[in-house]
Amino acid sequence: MSEAAELDAADPLAGFRDEFELPEGVIYLDGNSLGPLPKAARARMREVVETQWGVSLIRGWNDHDWMGAPTRVGDAIAGLIGAGQGEVIVADSTSANLFKLAVAAMQARPDRKVVLSEPGDFPTDLYMLEGAVRTLGQGRRLELRPAEAIEAALSEDVAVLVLCHAHYKTARIRDMTRLTAAAQAVGALVIWDLSHSAGVLEVDLNGCNADLAVGCGYKYLNGGPGAPAFLFVARRHQETLVSPLSGWMGHQAPFTFQDAYDPALGIQRFACGTPPVLGVSALECGVDIAARAGARAIRAKAAALTDLFIRRVEAGPAAAELRLVTPREAGLRGGHVSYAHPDGYAIVQALIARGVIGDFRDPDIARFGFSPLPLSFAEVARAADILGEVVATAQYDQPRFRQRAAVT
Repeated sequence: MSEAAELDAADPLAGFRDEFELPEGVIYLDGNSLGPLPKAARARMREVVETQWGVSLIRGWNDHDWMGAPTRVGDAIAGLIGAGQGEVIVADSTSANLFKLAVAAMQARPDRKVVLSEPGDFPTDLYMLEGAVRTLGQGRRLELRPAEAIEAALSEDVAVLVLCHAHYKTARIRDMTRLTAAAQAVGALVIWDLSHSAGVLEVDLNGCNADLAVGCGYKYLNGGPGAPAFLFVARRHQETLVSPLSGWMGHQAPFTFQDAYDPALGIQRFACGTPPVLGVSALECGVDIAARAGARAIRAKAAALTDLFIRRVEAGPAAAELRLVTPREAGLRGGHVSYAHPDGYAIVQALIARGVIGDFRDPDIARFGFSPLPLSFAEVARAADILGEVVATAQYDQPRFRQRAAVT
């Protein structure tokens, strides 16, 4: 463990571990599915519930700026993903935001019929795109092409390209600059899903001349279960794209209560329903921690943590039984590491019983997410050793570890 101890001693982000609550005896490698609880969020929830809601009641919308929270937190997220102020808003779920942007993009390219994406991308993205083309109709269709064939499939019939920046299973990072430029060269818009990128990778949306993006708040941004999501619309598109979910919070003057919809100026037009104040308040705590740590330092530690884990597993007793699905090169890899094994589900359950929490993705992926701020290198080394023991000694080969739960 000497290497891990040296890395921990030199870790400039080590102090952030104290800002999270984690159960004793647990090594948490599932920050890519649900980030751990920031200590500040517990106090913030008490304040918002007991003081703001409990005492201010309806006055809280003005007295505590509940109305401004989605754009305030959006601006903070913008600093983590290379966006400008007024280009990001917290709203709804990732799925709903993707639907809004996909429909808006298709309507902005009315003569084009194709929405292009990749098979095996995150399922909810594909489901929402299916629904979007079905809703608009008029010959529109979703076409899926393998990663290596995406650029060749770009044509003047493509209205919008939709891709995950970091793949949810493999953690492979897409070349955002190259693919954005290729799509724009044929007149298409691009929507990037940053759900497995925001808060763990360096993202430079404006540096890549990105058009649109969505992302969730409950993974590396540590916003809590079901935390509200966010969306990005480049400033150059904000006055021409219109959300199909024309809710009152996207209205230019919602409290005039007029019958006709008049879209707000700027990013606010992509809001929809009443902001979830409790969720946005919790998310703000996680975003604040990430902003103070800085995207570059977070990314550097994520790369080092995943490097250590891969090296340790492959030097261990189960190396021959586990197939690395994640890119070996750190520059091509996001914040998680996936191994394929025929008994992947049972392995993950056996690890949980040993205090190492990861997750499973069908059909055979044991997936481990490395949230840099609450994790130490010593924990990662220990987790790799436990994985080796569990696989090499077949500790997972028990009926209790094969019983599928509702959430995997």
